[in-house]
Amino acid sequence: MEDLPVPVMSDILSRLPVKTIIQCKCVCKKWLDLVSDSYFANLQLSRSPASLMIHHSSEINERAGILKWVELENKVNHHNLQHDPAMSLDLNLAPIFQDAQILVVGSVNGYGGIEHGFGVCSRTREYKVIRIFQGTTSTSRIREAEVYTLGMGKWRSLGHVPYTIGGFFGLFFNGHVHWSVFGKDSPEKLFAFDLDNETFKLFPSPPVETIQGSHHFLSLAVLKGCLCQSDTFESQFTLWVMREYGIKESWHREVMIKEGVSPALDWLMWEPVCLIERLNDGTILMVYYEDKLLACSFEKGTIANSDFFDPCFTGIAYRPSFLKLRNFKSERCKGLCKEL
Repeated sequence: MEDLPVPVMSDILSRLPVKTIIQCKCVCKKWLDLVSDSYFANLQLSRSPASLMIHHSSEINERAGILKWVELENKVNHHNLQHDPAMSLDLNLAPIFQDAQILVVGSVNGYGGIEHGFGVCSRTREYKVIRIFQGTTSTSRIREAEVYTLGMGKWRSLGHVPYTIGGFFGLFFNGHVHWSVFGKDSPEKLFAFDLDNETFKLFPSPPVETIQGSHHFLSLAVLKGCLCQSDTFESQFTLWVMREYGIKESWHREVMIKEGVSPALDWLMWEPVCLIERLNDGTILMVYYEDKLLACSFEKGTIANSDFFDPCFTGIAYRPSFLKLRNFKSERCKGLCKEL
């Protein structure tokens, strides 16, 4: 192994499980330097297996909660969840998170963001956090936005936001952070923040469906490289897939389930669900009302409850990465966390 060219060694090591790669760093200095190199980090990220990041806060006093990395065995005819207790991070033990409420909103290249929206610029590769303040006064409605570029040490005002957002966080995909639009006046029901240009714009949404007298819950996700939207009503569940990004006509209604047609799937309409990941066998993982992690197969008409976690948790798709934020001073990153 020692006599192999560095590119060959990188190719071999990048195919190993993440925990094995971590152990390889302790073998010798040569392997430590190899795994720490940006070339290896990007190669491994391109092959990084699908996994989940779970934020769990079931205890009353656990405001910050616990982050749990869950490995996902994802094969065409089989899938399984594996959680090593050693791969958990108790945020309550970190002074920086004490007395803080944490909302994990997304993962980009193995990094996680807190509060409203997080993504990476397509051109500059800068990582940015966006937060939007919404409120009302006696005379007007207030919607203001700020952006934080990691490494800059301060928030910058973006001014007025022209739309009222629905939901607590935005979904990052293709250089934009996406939210749903709340209200009846907008011609589109989605809007996006361009991370490069730092501008908001309406984004093509699926055909609007309404069911009289029924509550509506919308969830956005990236499943197998496509922007997707689920619509949950009290008597209907719909899954939309945008086959060509940014093209309104490319929205395709992949699934529509009406109450009573497939009784095993009826509980998709009882409470809100958040899409997480589509597996190789077509099964979709989703969080059901911060209470259950579901594995749903629309083809088979079945739903399996993993019973993997206690109530009160959220989950996101996650790809483990060895990329490092070397250019950002620790005190600047601490400043970001303190302000969130």
